[in-house]
Amino acid sequence: MLYWIAEMLGFPGALNLLRYLSFRSGAAVATALVLGLIIGPRFIGWLRVRQGKGQPIRTDGPQSHLSKRGTPTMGGLMILTAMTMSILLWMDLSSAYVWACLFVTLGFGLIGFLDDYDKVRKASTAGVSGRVRLIGEFVIAGAAAYLITRGNGTHLYVPFVSNFSIDLGYFYILFAAFTIVAFGNAVNLTDGLDGLATMPVIIACVAFMIIAYLAGNAKYAVYLGIPHVPGAGDLAIFCGAIVGAGLAFLWFNAPPAAVFMGDTGSLALGGALGTIAVVAHHEIVLGIIGGLFVVEAMSVIIQVFFYKRTGKRVFKMAPIHHHFEQLGWSEPTVVIRFWIIALVLALAGLSTLKLR
Repeated sequence: MLYWIAEMLGFPGALNLLRYLSFRSGAAVATALVLGLIIGPRFIGWLRVRQGKGQPIRTDGPQSHLSKRGTPTMGGLMILTAMTMSILLWMDLSSAYVWACLFVTLGFGLIGFLDDYDKVRKASTAGVSGRVRLIGEFVIAGAAAYLITRGNGTHLYVPFVSNFSIDLGYFYILFAAFTIVAFGNAVNLTDGLDGLATMPVIIACVAFMIIAYLAGNAKYAVYLGIPHVPGAGDLAIFCGAIVGAGLAFLWFNAPPAAVFMGDTGSLALGGALGTIAVVAHHEIVLGIIGGLFVVEAMSVIIQVFFYKRTGKRVFKMAPIHHHFEQLGWSEPTVVIRFWIIALVLALAGLSTLKLR
């Protein structure tokens, strides 16, 4: 909004700063952070009053988690509110890519909200059926993927190889939708411990702030041999808003959590990461930067697959963060070590920009 106003006025005086993506990205971080910290206490108080018993806790999960009963959920609403206000304030309103990412984020957030609401209303861990959720997610992701490909092509770029891509044609829309949905659910599965999903999402978004900025700049893209996507630089503002809102949420979600993100936040943030990667044509790199989420999702798939066929479990409990809890790791130990892994993977993913 401010960029549009400054553009209409011809960027006079101090408003000339709004020309620079770096300034607006930093401003988006600060704005979302401050907004999140301001609205957080009242938001949490409102959720606590409305929800009563809070988020239902799995009885078949780690017994230590039963002490978390009464903690309100749907904290993702706080993230989405601070993030959206920051994005609308600092974005270029003509950026179709930012609108596509916002559409997926809020759409997935709505699906997550309905799931969280159903769980709280029924006082049960079973919310909206998985089939209904997936159908809704694929409809939203498919529509966004179609809009993105209209101006962004249907090429899948391979990391470590300069300017090499495979044209998937219309199949790319399905691939892009799958990437968005898969990552939304991967982050959702990771969100099982206080702060576990929030910081890796922040780390991944910082990495994609850099990638989006470089992909949107023709000189940097040519130099690095990565796909140049005109307009992708505006996604740095989007990532910045997520970082700021995520940090504000982490302030209240740090152990012991005063509020849980819920599916409202985890589905939305995962979908946002997937959409950003699709726009920047770094879908494979997302699998590296967000490798922690991939491992969490794969641990569930492997556990279910082997248990149905052999009656035996590969892990003591899935997702894999519960496996380490069962091995005797304390919750803060699991969380901090997983944060370290997420940081290492993000650095590894960023290294692909030059290793081509």
